Amino acid sequence: MTTPSTTSSGSGGVTGAGSSGSPRSGLPGQRGSDAPKRGTAKSANDPRPREITVGFLVGRLIALGLVAALLLFGLPPLIRTDNWIGVGVLVAAGAGIAYLYLSRRHIPLKYLLPGTVFLVVFQLVPVILTVSTAFTNFGDGHRGTKEEAITAIRTGSLEQVAGAASYNLSPAVKDGKLVFLLVPVDDKGEPLLAQAKVGTQDGLTDLPGLTDANFSLTKQLSEVPGYDILSKPDASARADEIANFAVPTGQGAIKSSGLSKAVELMSVRNYDAGCDCVTDTKTGTVYTADEAKGYFVGADGTVLSGGQGWKVGVGWANFSRIFTDKTVSGNFFSVFVWNVVFALLSVLTTFALGLVCALALHSPRMRGTKIYRTILILPYAMPSFAMLLVWRDMFNKDFGLINNLFGWHIDWLGQPTTARMSLILVNLWLGFPYMFLVATGALQAIPKELTEASSIDGATPWQGFKRVTLPLLLVALTPLLISSFAYNFNNFNAIKLVTDGGPYAIDNATVGATDLLISYTYRLAFGGIAQLGFAAAVSVIIFTLVAVMSIIGFRRSRSLEEVYS
Repeated sequence: MTTPSTTSSGSGGVTGAGSSGSPRSGLPGQRGSDAPKRGTAKSANDPRPREITVGFLVGRLIALGLVAALLLFGLPPLIRTDNWIGVGVLVAAGAGIAYLYLSRRHIPLKYLLPGTVFLVVFQLVPVILTVSTAFTNFGDGHRGTKEEAITAIRTGSLEQVAGAASYNLSPAVKDGKLVFLLVPVDDKGEPLLAQAKVGTQDGLTDLPGLTDANFSLTKQLSEVPGYDILSKPDASARADEIANFAVPTGQGAIKSSGLSKAVELMSVRNYDAGCDCVTDTKTGTVYTADEAKGYFVGADGTVLSGGQGWKVGVGWANFSRIFTDKTVSGNFFSVFVWNVVFALLSVLTTFALGLVCALALHSPRMRGTKIYRTILILPYAMPSFAMLLVWRDMFNKDFGLINNLFGWHIDWLGQPTTARMSLILVNLWLGFPYMFLVATGALQAIPKELTEASSIDGATPWQGFKRVTLPLLLVALTPLLISSFAYNFNNFNAIKLVTDGGPYAIDNATVGATDLLISYTYRLAFGGIAQLGFAAAVSVIIFTLVAVMSIIGFRRSRSLEEVYS
């Protein structure tokens, strides 16, 4: 038998099918030596055109639109305030985003950047702002700077005095901002054109060049170049804004008296930078600035009436107040205990009911499981906001469905015990479908061989569930139970919409029997006199507590996973 090889004429050697001289060298499917190798440069005669698809164009247009919107929205206010560092950062960010999404490189970063931005904006920034606010006295009376507080004190103590200047007022708009066009009048009511002024929130400036042609028959300004004078209907629509508008002067401020007149008011409380104090000209009392409290305080320790102060750092005062102030600490610890009980009972009851339903429908002898599962997840599919309001009405003492159905006369939401039981029941109805869904998924992931092996070994159904099914379920569901605990620990909606924190004691309207720490914090921040700095400190405590309990829970779940893996 002859071999499939030929003799080369040039070398006298033998060339086989797999030699380099063969047109089909190597094994079947391999490229010959004359085939272009992967990674080598392509020939200049075989250029690969850049593929431009609809998705490519849409993505680039969206990227350019976002950059343009970012610059158009952010640059004007930064330029007006001469914040050139912010302008530079914003331009650099816009240029970076444009380069990233207009190029074909850095593919992973294109997907990571949006999530990272949202993480920073919606997670890190609120946390940083909350923590920083917790170390200040920020709240009602302490929302601005010291200069703003001084201005508020002066404008808040304005009184009209005899002989004060009077003006013809023409409200106008310039660059989108309200201004006052003021023309002084003499004793006969004639306008003094040479003394016309423009009043803004920064003060008075001259308005030269006015003539009789600028006035109407009622001696009001009708047209001024560069200003859009408001008509009577427009001025009436902005009457509240005009009434609250004040033009600061050396001794007080100019405020409107109606829509066509303005008067100069004198401040009875004047600030002296030399002594850093405010003097009440009526009583002669001097109030000195207390930088530690953010108030002007008299010699006898009284705070300047009106409660106007400024924002200052108070260190750990807000945190120490939680534990040292008896009125706060007593409420805090009682609310904390109920908060933990509420979160634990909510998780345990919803998990227990959801697991029972999942086990029942997981049985192979069960028929119509799709219908039952659809019915069981209905509470989860309905808007919780609306359902909470429905449950609140169902618990009503006089016309609620529960009392009318059973012929009871129980004041469900008017007594501490029944109100708490009602909340647990409402949370059970809203939360068990979620536990049912996750337990159903976890049960379907457990191999049937394990349960069958336990039954062959003589285990009863309860023993098989206790020793096999439940441990494997806990490995998968413990992180979800921890997240459910954290959610219920801060379940503001259920408290606000069902009980509003009540019932309240007669002598204590600050905290109710069903208040959680989050609803208690909300009332501190927005109920009555807002104490935002103190509320931020309580929020930091809540965050720390939930974080510590979650870390402990995750470590326990990791140990369970190691044991049952």
